[in-house]
Amino acid sequence: MESHGGYLCQYEDVDVAWLQNVARLALDEDGQSADDTGLLVTLMGGPRIVRFAWDGAFTYGRAGARWYLTHHALARRLSEHLRVTVHAYAFDPDEVEQVVAFADGRRVGGELLRYEDAELPEGDDEEAAFQRLQASWPLGHLARVMGIAREELLRIPRQTTALIELGQSVEPRPLWQVLPEPMRLMRQHELFATR
Repeated sequence: MESHGGYLCQYEDVDVAWLQNVARLALDEDGQSADDTGLLVTLMGGPRIVRFAWDGAFTYGRAGARWYLTHHALARRLSEHLRVTVHAYAFDPDEVEQVVAFADGRRVGGELLRYEDAELPEGDDEEAAFQRLQASWPLGHLARVMGIAREELLRIPRQTTALIELGQSVEPRPLWQVLPEPMRLMRQHELFATR
């Protein structure tokens, strides 16, 4: 299982130029340059979940996943403008997982679990007990809130993504128009209805 992090929320269509501007401001606030950085957008059908994550050297591997432990400017800024809660998450399968929730630009919750502090089950059915235990951990709780299984949440980085380059201007248009064809076709009438 790979380390990763990002920002999750229910899908709400926005203007790509606006999103690019918000992403640049958030990245600057978090101490990174928009040069050679992009914003990855991943959409899951069904529960209409969107993941935003940075495409930059500072967010790859274990160190990159851990970067999301403390850098929440995009989640905070998106939550100021969208009508949904935005969850910043970090997952390092060897050490830690964390979820921090933002609504109306403010932190409204969060939880951190260091695996060394977790009480592991003992007994005959350890595997089933361990899966139940993981469901109560931060990413398991977030998955339930989002309406998916923990395993689906952990596989999000392997989904088809769109890339919004931050170093060049983009034309104003709805976000759904920049998504790859397979993502656009997923229950299009539900996913991309303008609100």
